[in-house]
Amino acid sequence: MSAPVVPAANNPFTVLIPARMASSRLPDKPLADIAGLPMVVRVAQRAAQSAAVRVVVAADDARILQACAAHGVAAVMTRADHASGSDRLAEACTQLGLQGDDIVVNVQGDEPLIDPALINAVAALLQDRDGQYGQRPGASMGTAAHAIASLADYTNPNVVKVVLDARGLAHYFSRAPIPFGRDHTGTAWWQGAAQAAQPGVKALQGFAPLRHVGIYSYRAGFLREFPQLAPAPTEAIEALEQLRALWHGHRIAVHLADAAPGPGVDTPEDLEQVRALFR
Repeated sequence: MSAPVVPAANNPFTVLIPARMASSRLPDKPLADIAGLPMVVRVAQRAAQSAAVRVVVAADDARILQACAAHGVAAVMTRADHASGSDRLAEACTQLGLQGDDIVVNVQGDEPLIDPALINAVAALLQDRDGQYGQRPGASMGTAAHAIASLADYTNPNVVKVVLDARGLAHYFSRAPIPFGRDHTGTAWWQGAAQAAQPGVKALQGFAPLRHVGIYSYRAGFLREFPQLAPAPTEAIEALEQLRALWHGHRIAVHLADAAPGPGVDTPEDLEQVRALFR
């Protein structure tokens, strides 16, 4: 991972962790035991190692609140009928009294190996530097990505890809293989000899397709506004909520991480893999 990015003292941030009990592939996921602790507690403990001034779980079930309280983790109860994690976090922002310019980092509740340095880096995308309103002026959100290493990941629709502009702002997110190598289908066109064989290779030096990492930073004001935006057609087609922001003209700044984050937990098989790492 990239070296930690320490936020400026006048730009503190809060980590919010949405946690919901309903999961089609892993019921009661926030409470899944990982080396003696509920998963949501493991996530909060990792997030607490970042530079965040506070870490709060946004729960939809009293059992999550009880688990958090038992282990000294701050939590608030949110409605159970929220359509998305961002809706849940918008309610949590209001409950916590966060001001419009306060920075919030959304850490998924199924990332018990989240790198605290990654949290800092994504928060820093929106922090003031040299009098600018955020490292990437004009960005309403921040997120992260890393270079894709394999053709299997590049073509896998479960691996979300993102293409950036020269300023590190997202052009588009997709489950499709983007950017698409028109003349090099079925190959890892960005690697070695495959890259060298292409015209305009100088422009491709160091270039690779990027895998999106599901962590976000926002200002609290935008986070409260986001659920009020009309869903985008691209969002419905791709099943990617961040496309709503792009559809409505908001920009998303992207931190490029040096490597993939630790594995998240979506399935029972993922859970066993993470449990083995904690052993």
